[in-house]
Amino acid sequence: MCPKPARLSVGVVSAGRVGAVLGAALARAGHVITAVSAVSRESLRRAEELLPGAAVLPPDEVAARADLVLLAVPDDALPGMVRGLAAAGALRAGQIVVHTCGAHGVEVLAPAAEHGALGLALHPVMTFTGRPEDLQRIAACAFGITAADGDEVAWNVAEALVVEMGAEPVRVPPAARPLYHTALAHGANHLVTLVGECVDLLRDAGVATPQRLLGPLLSAALDNALRHGDRALTGPVARGDAGTVARHVEVLAEHAPEKLPAYRALAARTVTRAVDAGLLRADRAPDVAAAIEGETP
Repeated sequence: MCPKPARLSVGVVSAGRVGAVLGAALARAGHVITAVSAVSRESLRRAEELLPGAAVLPPDEVAARADLVLLAVPDDALPGMVRGLAAAGALRAGQIVVHTCGAHGVEVLAPAAEHGALGLALHPVMTFTGRPEDLQRIAACAFGITAADGDEVAWNVAEALVVEMGAEPVRVPPAARPLYHTALAHGANHLVTLVGECVDLLRDAGVATPQRLLGPLLSAALDNALRHGDRALTGPVARGDAGTVARHVEVLAEHAPEKLPAYRALAARTVTRAVDAGLLRADRAPDVAAAIEGETP
């Protein structure tokens, strides 16, 4: 069972979509948001709406006032932010310094650790609008959490903070953090790209409301994939219908050649996975692979 952290003063750097919402979630759990950094009009609005009463201050002053420093800044900005706060004397022993980046583990917080602070990585696996409704969505999401290897106290603190916010903590070992984030980005970001490509093709085909066709189909495909893995594969590649695949390639080459490389790459991966799952007979796979490359089966 995770120990419940004491009531903490929290400083949020900065009031972007993630920081403002997580700050509000920590306040809802009983902690006190003492200060927040915000510069743009949107971040100032979020700070006022989600973190009322928090002083708006520069990042070093925000950190200096806090027991828990929440660093919700872009991945590439995080290392410089940590170094800058440490150099400014804003970090100290006894603090908890948390970042929300998916790509980094706790190694990026080494300058904070050198000052005696406890470094944690808490990455919420959801998309944020920066609005109050995100607080309800947190309850349905998981956080990828990382602490230093062998420091069970740190892992327990990370778990407790996530549970307090109403979410589910999932341990990600430090060495696995890059692969973990690659997997999430590959799935979520490229799914949006793929759906956009499908919408474009349907509009080009004269379908006025592509979303009405794709919504139920893709929702069911995602649900089945998560439940059943590769056994959920359907369609001409998994069935071994090389002629249909060849026609797809011809149509894309004629009407949307810029989309053909992505179709070929995904179809080729589907051949491999369908064979491994026992859905596509191995003797049919060469014909389907040939069709994908535009060769006559």
